[in-house]
Amino acid sequence: MLAADSLDLRLVVRLRERKVYVYEGSEVKVSYPVAVGRAGWETPKGNFKILRMEKNPAWKNPWTGDVIPPGRDNPMGERAIDFYTDGRNYAAFHGTPNESVIGQAVSHGCIRMRNADIKAMYDMLAEGTPVVVEP
Repeated sequence: MLAADSLDLRLVVRLRERKVYVYEGSEVKVSYPVAVGRAGWETPKGNFKILRMEKNPAWKNPWTGDVIPPGRDNPMGERAIDFYTDGRNYAAFHGTPNESVIGQAVSHGCIRMRNADIKAMYDMLAEGTPVVVEP
């Protein structure tokens, strides 16, 4: 697989549309519906890059410290693609065990995707791929 940089790939999230677009150069290669941050927990807007990618991630509850291992009940789903941190808070693209929320503003800032969609998108990307989050 070629690195994302050699393909000139980038992700563009349009929060109002609740979609993520995978661009190759100036052309949209594919798009996926997403769930975004709810009021008070908005998804961060701006220019970012993929910081880390993980298959079958564990999830650490930021309030209790409890760790939920990979599996059916894990709120991260089957893939996680981190793109934002301010040193304390994080935002990522990730799957979800509750795909009925896709298309809604329900998260704590992360971008939720259907597991099949994030698995397909994950396989196209590499750390360092640009991410643009627009209103």
